[in-house]
Amino acid sequence: MEILYEDNHIIVVNKSPGEIVQGDKTGDEPLSEAVKRWLKEKYNKPGNVFCGVVHRLDRPVGGLVVFAKTSKALTRLNEMFREGKVHKTYWALSRNRPEQPEGELKGYIRTVEKTNKSLYYSQPREGAKEARLRYRLIGTTDRYNLIEVELLTGRKHQIRVQLSSIGCPIKGDLKYGDKRSNPDGSISLIARHIEFIHPVSGNPVSLTAPLPPDPIWQAAESSIQTPEQ
Repeated sequence: MEILYEDNHIIVVNKSPGEIVQGDKTGDEPLSEAVKRWLKEKYNKPGNVFCGVVHRLDRPVGGLVVFAKTSKALTRLNEMFREGKVHKTYWALSRNRPEQPEGELKGYIRTVEKTNKSLYYSQPREGAKEARLRYRLIGTTDRYNLIEVELLTGRKHQIRVQLSSIGCPIKGDLKYGDKRSNPDGSISLIARHIEFIHPVSGNPVSLTAPLPPDPIWQAAESSIQTPEQ
């Protein structure tokens, strides 16, 4: 388990694709339990260890996940997420290039729990919640396009559904329109960066997840054009 930040109140982990953040019907050990065990062993804590789940990432997605180590931090972080005071940036790879290099996508998403799939609508629909994000094409290789996404709302499978809606399904995401799976079952979407004000100390926190050791990701990062270029 890769710990990117820890203090008395929060701990931030670099989640691997395939891990679940919170327990589900599969019965697999969630990351929250692995964090509890790690804390218990590190600090030789007796009894139960507190680890509050603040937000989630889809199972095939990797990147930054924030957990609360105290109830005070959990309450305040939950409020910050609800009020949009936590800024999250994602990186996605798509075989297709968006028609517009940047823009804001607004639509409506309804989740079908039976199929664990989200449905996307361009107009309001009963049972569907508004979904908004900003995207920007930041790099292109000979095979893939690197798209940076800023979430403005937090709906289930939102980035996957909305990028697919503009003809840019995420590499490896068969559920939402890509044509081939990734060998490890992941999809090429990473919770890359997060910024927020610490819920207790009031200090700014800014963290970036490392990219997977994969030549495709490395090539995509190298293709990013800086202003000087």
